[in-house]
Amino acid sequence: MKNICVFASGFGSNFQAIIDACKKKKIKKGHVTLLITDNKNAYARQRARKAGIDQIYCNPKDFPSKKDWEKHLGSILKKHRIDLVVLAGFMRILSPYFVRQFKDKTINIHPALLPAFPGAHAIKDAFDYGVKVTGVTVHFIDEKVDHGPIILQESLEVKKTDSLKTLEKKIHKVEHRLYPKAINILLSGKYRIRNSRKVSL
Repeated sequence: MKNICVFASGFGSNFQAIIDACKKKKIKKGHVTLLITDNKNAYARQRARKAGIDQIYCNPKDFPSKKDWEKHLGSILKKHRIDLVVLAGFMRILSPYFVRQFKDKTINIHPALLPAFPGAHAIKDAFDYGVKVTGVTVHFIDEKVDHGPIILQESLEVKKTDSLKTLEKKIHKVEHRLYPKAINILLSGKYRIRNSRKVSL
């Protein structure tokens, strides 16, 4: 079984979806063994305690530099023999240094169809722009923000009756289904990254 570490900063609904998928064997070759958070009050920590998953609060302010903080994160991941790092509502940008250390082993989920609407407010940006279709992207991280080889995408229609709140709910529902599916594919090894961009399944 492969060891998964989830990085989360807040409520942790995707974290919970991944935990549930592991329990239901929708993720067949891995389990969540560790949560790392940069937020002492993140509700994701309570989810980890309830599930019996080790969790570590790691405050970047306790380190002299971002690189020192990321070196510490790396040492934790190696100590716990982590095979896959899953960013789930982690509100910090990881540096090229971290990306290089865990190349092709760190993934993220984004609530839009990348490369459209990158950034922290993707759902609102898409809604305000008036798009008819938006969606969710699961991708490997690279040295750019909201970039990297795309693993899976799923689109959904933005209806005239949708508000920002209803659209957010629809997006989250897709996220909770798509992220475990992508993780299962990666842990199965049934994929290839071609030309540093395209993921072939």
